[in-house]
Amino acid sequence: MRRLLLFVVVFVVMAASSAFAEPFRVVQVDLTGAVSPAQEELLNDSLSYCSDNDIRLLLIRLDTPGGLGESMRNMVKAILNSPVPVAVWVGPSGARATSAGVFIVAASDVAGMAPYTTIGAASPVSLGGDDIEETMQMKIKNDFVSLLKSVASRRGRNIEWYASSVETAASITAEEAAEMKVVEIVAPSVPSFLDAVGERGISHMGQTITFAGDQVVLETFDPGIRYSILSWLLHPQIAYFLLLGGMIGLFIEITHPGTVFPGVLGGICLLLALYALSILPTSVTGVLLILFALLLLGLEVSITSFGLLTVAGAVSLFMGGMLLFRDPYGYLHIPVFYILIPSVVFSAFISVILWLVIRSRKTRYIADGDTIVGMEGNVIRWDGRKGQIRVRGEIWAATASQGDFVPSPGLRVRISGRSGLTAEIEPLGSEPTNTNG
Repeated sequence: MRRLLLFVVVFVVMAASSAFAEPFRVVQVDLTGAVSPAQEELLNDSLSYCSDNDIRLLLIRLDTPGGLGESMRNMVKAILNSPVPVAVWVGPSGARATSAGVFIVAASDVAGMAPYTTIGAASPVSLGGDDIEETMQMKIKNDFVSLLKSVASRRGRNIEWYASSVETAASITAEEAAEMKVVEIVAPSVPSFLDAVGERGISHMGQTITFAGDQVVLETFDPGIRYSILSWLLHPQIAYFLLLGGMIGLFIEITHPGTVFPGVLGGICLLLALYALSILPTSVTGVLLILFALLLLGLEVSITSFGLLTVAGAVSLFMGGMLLFRDPYGYLHIPVFYILIPSVVFSAFISVILWLVIRSRKTRYIADGDTIVGMEGNVIRWDGRKGQIRVRGEIWAATASQGDFVPSPGLRVRISGRSGLTAEIEPLGSEPTNTNG
């Protein structure tokens, strides 16, 4: 009877302690897409939120193909010096942590992956996606390897594999990563990952933090619309397209004054592009080549080059896109396909506009030429041998074709000839008319 009573007391105490256990607040932040200054700002904001609101753990859900080396270094520094433990879970299934993502995983206090995810391929590449020149590549690789080794050593992870992810672009699955101690946990979902983390414990600032799964209160960090806009705007391809769109809009406004909308839209695109270029590592040479391409295409309007200026402008535009961004770590580049196609489309579009401009000028010249001969108009004013007439809604300078013909205002006349911008008129009838012509 005593044993039964003791068992009941212990059970009641355990149930009460579980019911009144302090909640373990966790904030989840999603880092998806290319690593950029926008991602860096999102991480810093979420860490500040955790610090100010007594959050016990920051959980990063990671899915990235890589990105800016400088932003990656700043994010690694923020995680290593965070007052709040940081856990990284690569998920959901199908997600990846490649290039810069490898460094973020290595820096975390505890790392996990969902099944059917991958990690690796952290070798630096050039702006065009190709291998870097040998000496520069060796410098960058040594820098990255030393960073990954120091971070992996601090977290007790597989130093050799992390080094090979840079040296040989090694890439492995979630199950292989757990077996090789690249990450600690394989979990199919965030709740199951947090259960495993709480059971395993987190070593942070000299102490081990454990918690039960039913203690977890999971919150999602809302970055707001500003982050969404900034993340979209700071994508290298978007910045490049905005720059081209701004140039097209301004070109249309210059060649067709008064259209307004293309100029306004182009100005907005150009200002947004300049903002993005001021934050992204931009090459001045690339920007100047793109502007030079616009100049060459503009000169095609006034110079007969038989298409040579258009071809030179297309080449300049393509080379400007290739050299537009300069990432010292080699992670930021625009694929050649996304530079070549817009360059061709842009040049073709500008060529069509130029053709329309030249065609309209020729048409206007013909229309304003001898085609007015034979038309009728009204005299507006007359003084001696010269005056003005209104024909086809236009005001023309006029002279009398007959020496004794002195027209009066309002008289209906016929145009018998033209000399430059001066029309020669002859009488149509003797009766004046008040018609405006």
